[in-house]
Amino acid sequence: MRPWLADAIRDGGGEVVPSEQAEALVWAETSDPAALNRLLQAHPDIRWVQLPWAGIEPYLGVLDHDRVWTSGKGVYAEPVAEHALGLLIAGLRGVVTYARRDRWSEPQGTNLLGAKVVILGGGGITESLLRLFGPFDADVTVVRRTAELLPGANRVVVTDELDDALTDAEGVVVALALTPETRGIVARPQLERMSPRGWLVNVARGPNVVTDDLVAVLREERIGGAALDVTDPEPLPADHPLWSLPNAVITPHVGNTLEMAMPLLTRRIAENVRRFAAGEPLIGVVDPDRGY
Repeated sequence: MRPWLADAIRDGGGEVVPSEQAEALVWAETSDPAALNRLLQAHPDIRWVQLPWAGIEPYLGVLDHDRVWTSGKGVYAEPVAEHALGLLIAGLRGVVTYARRDRWSEPQGTNLLGAKVVILGGGGITESLLRLFGPFDADVTVVRRTAELLPGANRVVVTDELDDALTDAEGVVVALALTPETRGIVARPQLERMSPRGWLVNVARGPNVVTDDLVAVLREERIGGAALDVTDPEPLPADHPLWSLPNAVITPHVGNTLEMAMPLLTRRIAENVRRFAAGEPLIGVVDPDRGY
């Protein structure tokens, strides 16, 4: 048990005990589903499992309906949204391409102010982004599974309306969970609907975007560019063409770093431990059927 996790459990009023005595489990390994499955099989009385990150893809095969599952979803929304905003502005204002020049060059770029922006996903990252976009008076469309309105969005549409929403978009931010339905949700037909000066930002999961299609569209300069904090494959191989394209920038999945995560996850765990002991609803509950 990592000391800071143990401290979080105690801060919530809980006690760290051996597995055979536990009613709840705070799982710290990011990608060891086999070990988690073995532990749960050996200790079926565990009623709640807290997973560490917002993305739970490695554990989809372990999820069940016998206990409550929670993840870190929503915990990291603020730093990831901040990173997405920075990437989008850097792309739109030409910072990405200026940074690769070795001499004074012609002006380029477009404003985020008043721009047409589309956000894919309706979770915590999107909620934070909508607040951050407020001062820019952007025309923001959110595409999500349901059309429930979100504060700060000009409109919310369902996934079936994605293509129409993307028409002439100057900024597109992918911020949704990776599920069978969202894998490859952004491919060449969607990219070609964007404005020729539009920038794609992905802070969700690499496979949400079809990488080969993105490379082709960037090479043909059909859009302004792409700023990716996540890639498919990941890590991105050193010889991958995305590294050398002048209209692409890659950050190594650092929208949320461990240093940023620790205090945020500590507070979430402490609060959920308190709620579990009090019989109150937990935060970040996972739907095993939807996979997020």
